[in-house]
Amino acid sequence: MQEVPQPEPAAGEVLIAVDAASVNGFDLPVAAGYVWDMLPHEFPVVLGRDLVGTVTAVADGVDTVRVGDRVAAVIPGMGLGPRAGSLAEYVSVPATAVARVPEQVDTHAAAVIGLAGIAAHDAVTALDIQPGDRVLISGATGGVGSIALQLTVAAGATVIATARAGQEEDYVRGLGAAHVVDYTGDLVSDVQAVAADGVDKALHAAGDPAVLGKIMRAGGTVASTRAATNEALGRDDVTVAPIIAAATGGKLTRLLDQVADGQVRVNVDATVPLNRTDYALKLFTDGTLGKVLVTRWLESAQ
Repeated sequence: MQEVPQPEPAAGEVLIAVDAASVNGFDLPVAAGYVWDMLPHEFPVVLGRDLVGTVTAVADGVDTVRVGDRVAAVIPGMGLGPRAGSLAEYVSVPATAVARVPEQVDTHAAAVIGLAGIAAHDAVTALDIQPGDRVLISGATGGVGSIALQLTVAAGATVIATARAGQEEDYVRGLGAAHVVDYTGDLVSDVQAVAADGVDKALHAAGDPAVLGKIMRAGGTVASTRAATNEALGRDDVTVAPIIAAATGGKLTRLLDQVADGQVRVNVDATVPLNRTDYALKLFTDGTLGKVLVTRWLESAQ
């Protein structure tokens, strides 16, 4: 833990007292130091890309939120530094990446929907889901995959989800998956048993892209949050759409409204206090059924 100066909101920004922030896959390579040659950064680097909290100050040019509003936000861009992380007590972010949280949505649910929800939204948009599509969600038990699964089902598609037998399978079926394939087994054969001529579309949020290449139909589309390429899939007759999760307040608002209406369910597997963030990263690395949150309060890890 380090003490850094409390940020001051610049023009167009709001200062938020953070109640909770989620751990995302992006945080792991940052924590491990794998990104310094690729991304602009300034030490100390604060981890975390999304949050929920209360607006404590607004700068000039902000009229969409007010002091006292409960909001969710995603830190935009890829720059890293002391002002660009949500695992902190205070964060200053552009108002364009902030959305009010509906009364029906609790703090933990609002924290989950940030980066994972935006990535799921962008992936489903890129896939252009149509009624009757057969869609594979690879990584269906994760934050991105579980939200994308629900959005895909709501669009009228038949979802094939990857999950291990038992609790994981029950979880994804509860979210609407029509078929479940065990990613620890023969994934290709299991998918082909459901879709003999291949799936129409796929979300690549986990797993080997080469496996996806064996189960896509010609002309299909893969949305990848893991930088898959046609070369990695071993196919040149499939469209690969990279997903970077471009956050806007409008997207956050739509997702939060869907949570409030019960159209999207979120799952928090563990909450960890800010002074035990290292444990939160360990839990996330070991694998959880749902999201891991870091909270402002000094509470025991669950």
